Parts: sequence; structure tokens; C-alpha cells
Amino acid sequence: MSEFVRQVPKGDNRERLVCPSCGHIVYENPNIVAGSVVVESGRVLLCRRAIAPRRGYWTLPAGFMEMGETVEEGARREALEEAQAHVVLDGVLAIYSISRIGQVQVIFRARFDGPPTFAAGPESEAVAMFAWDDIPWDAIAFPTVQWSLHAWHAAGPGRLGAPATNPPEDPRGTKRLPADADALKTGL
Repeated sequence: MSEFVRQVPKGDNRERLVCPSCGHIVYENPNIVAGSVVVESGRVLLCRRAIAPRRGYWTLPAGFMEMGETVEEGARREALEEAQAHVVLDGVLAIYSISRIGQVQVIFRARFDGPPTFAAGPESEAVAMFAWDDIPWDAIAFPTVQWSLHAWHAAGPGRLGAPATNPPEDPRGTKRLPADADALKTGL
């Protein structure tokens, strides 16, 4: 069996992995992440990660979509897997492009489907509800979690408008979280 080589296939304009013996092309495309900002009485549900990357840091219930599911189903599944929470999606809160790691993230605003119940799933060390002023900004796992929390706060409890997108300072999603905790509180 041949090893794949990187080259620009005939009729294409990007370098791809190509099998030199049969010409099969491997298309490497972005992954889709589905998640939600789950809100109850002005507080937001966060999960402390029990897995790499960023183990021990707080995130939203979110993860990669599975084949055969819609983005909505993926967001609900992730809330159940990571926070043991049954949620109802209110609408798309944000769509982020993270080019440096090949991801598109679709984040919904959600609420509990019934009384608020939650617990740590296998990928979470802990799950908790936080008021805006109590969010552990110095321990947020990823830039998009910070962006999503700010989008939720800016949207308020009413009807959602157009989804938030990458901030102007990071339109392609190439910046990492700053090491300075004070910078996290004010944005990127």
C-alpha cells in the first residue's frame, strides 16, 4: 500500500493528501462543534473538564457532532453527556470559525427541560451554575467559551437576534486565550 503524499491534485487549487498509486484524495475538512449556553434564572451552566485539552478548566457543554445527527441533536446530546442535563434549545446564539484548529462552532442558548437538574458526566470533573459576576474567568478553557458567555450576556433574556460571530480582533479564530486573567474579564 502506498503512503499518501501532499500535492495539488489536477483541477484543484489546494494541497491535499493523495495516494500516488490510485489517485484517491483525502479531503481534510473542518469539524463541527455543537454546544449550548444553558441558562436558568440569570445563571449559566459550566462544566469543569475532566479530559484533555484544558483539563480542570471550565467550558460549556459542547463537543463534536456525530454522523447522522443534526446540530441541534448534537448540542442536546452534549449537554446530556457532559452535564447530565436535559435541555430545550431557544435558538442559535453564536457561530464561530476557528481556522487554526479547523472547527466551526455552533452555540445555542438553551434552558432546562423541566426543573434544573445536572451532574458531572464522564468528561466533566464538576458542573455548576454561575451568575455573571461569579464566572471563573481566569479558568475558562477556550476563547469561544468566553465569546459565547459574552454573547449570552449581551443578548439578554429576550428573543435572540442574529447569531454572534468571531470578534473583530480575531476574525479567523487564530488567537489563543491570553495568559493574563485580567484580559479575560474585558475580552480579547
